[in-house]
Amino acid sequence: MKTRFSLFALLVLTCQVLIAQTHIKVKDPNTWTTDELTPYVGQTVIFDVPIIVTSNASYPSYTVSTRRLFTPTNQAIPNSTAIKTVSSMNGKGAMQLSGLSKELRCGDKIFNLTAKVNSPTDLRYISSDPCVNSRAYYDTVNVRRLVNIADCDTCLLVCTSNLENYFIGNNNHDRQRKKVIDALKHIDADLLGFVELECGDAAIKEIVSYLNTNLPHRNYTYVADGTSASGSDTKAAFVYDKKILKTYGELQVIGTGAGKARKAMQVFEQKSNGERFIYSVNHFKAKSGAGTGADADQHDGQGSYNATRCQEAQAVIDLYKRLVPQLDQDNDILIMGDLNAYAKEDPIRKFLDCGMIDLHRAYHADTSYSYQYGGLAGYLDHAICSSSMYKQVRGAIGFHVNSDENDKYTYDKSGDQTMFRYSDHDPVLVGLRLDGSAASYDPHPTTNNLEIMRGDANKLIIRDAESTDEKIGYYAIYDMSGRPIVGATKIESNAHVVDLPASGVYILYIYFDAKVYPYKFIVP
Repeated sequence: MKTRFSLFALLVLTCQVLIAQTHIKVKDPNTWTTDELTPYVGQTVIFDVPIIVTSNASYPSYTVSTRRLFTPTNQAIPNSTAIKTVSSMNGKGAMQLSGLSKELRCGDKIFNLTAKVNSPTDLRYISSDPCVNSRAYYDTVNVRRLVNIADCDTCLLVCTSNLENYFIGNNNHDRQRKKVIDALKHIDADLLGFVELECGDAAIKEIVSYLNTNLPHRNYTYVADGTSASGSDTKAAFVYDKKILKTYGELQVIGTGAGKARKAMQVFEQKSNGERFIYSVNHFKAKSGAGTGADADQHDGQGSYNATRCQEAQAVIDLYKRLVPQLDQDNDILIMGDLNAYAKEDPIRKFLDCGMIDLHRAYHADTSYSYQYGGLAGYLDHAICSSSMYKQVRGAIGFHVNSDENDKYTYDKSGDQTMFRYSDHDPVLVGLRLDGSAASYDPHPTTNNLEIMRGDANKLIIRDAESTDEKIGYYAIYDMSGRPIVGATKIESNAHVVDLPASGVYILYIYFDAKVYPYKFIVP
């Protein structure tokens, strides 16, 4: 009898726990705020949408949200009304989650999270579906497929990376070198650009030597810039496979002396077809420090030395204009590197005002990132090109082996020997097909077979959601208050063009194949 009572009591208790759990229905992850948890303080809730890790800096506690949180100036123009909205939504979207022992990367999703609500911004983990660390994906992914050139033998993979002060001879150099070489071996690019490379030619020679040893099908060399074999000035550098590419003309350096080649251009020619383009690798002035005068922090989100970064952007543009006549008026240029400015900041807009194209936005709208600070993602590491070059770009993406990792995996803080967190910035990858044609963008399908990209200034392009006899695709646009701006509209083509509304922050809902895909976008 006693055993029966215990089992019955356990059953009743279990039922009470199940009844006490409240399902939190998140209508729109992009606009949901923690205010909606206020009625549930002290209760156990289950979220019906995946909860995303936005910061793991305080592991085993996490900062989480229903969406990825982005640096405001990555999404909206400084001092605009929209930037205030982004900042406000960031503050209202973040929660602290404690009690989850599984180690996760930023961006990882927690499905069916069950948690106790200690306060609207404080959750205690109870259970979830098994959590998956996304390291395994990057260990096995076909890198060339990410930029749509996996099946193109004549296409080029370009990689630019901030190496986070690659020194020779310091106490942790062996670990740093191993992590960097493992990452570059995995990427296996045809053309590489580096910034934050220290120790002059000695450092770049070492990288080339180790890459050739680890990638025997390659025959890498580098562009000598005339600097000494040693020295501590950080510089930009070029490495290329000389079986595939050759240089054309002289290296062009912008800087305050040969030892500080932080901005440089080199024309490369593809041997198989004679096609040429300008590759510009740059490292602009950092935001940190106390600038004075025009370089002082203007408290608009752009940090210190914004004026200097604008001058650097203009210097790159001016050199480009001088080079074009020497190339028989060939306008093809690809500008990459750590520009220390987010997507909507003044230095980047200088390039766009000249008619150039931000490849992060062209291919991934407002979801790209290469860097994380304070739980906010964004991209300081850019890929920008001329309109003629854009016709030959097949894809562009940040390769997220660094920014999503906990800083404890940096080479000087742990014995971790993987490629992950070899730098604090993600490398940026671009796929090129240098045939001079006007080939249109043809992405490899994403996991949900749907992709959104920015077209011209006032357009969005929806791909792979075309209505067919078997599936109906349509979209609608709402403002941030939930007011419909564009009613349900059928998606008629494989590259359906959407005219953007007036300035503001909006949510585009795509309904396709019995699923709903929300996408936040900002019209400046």
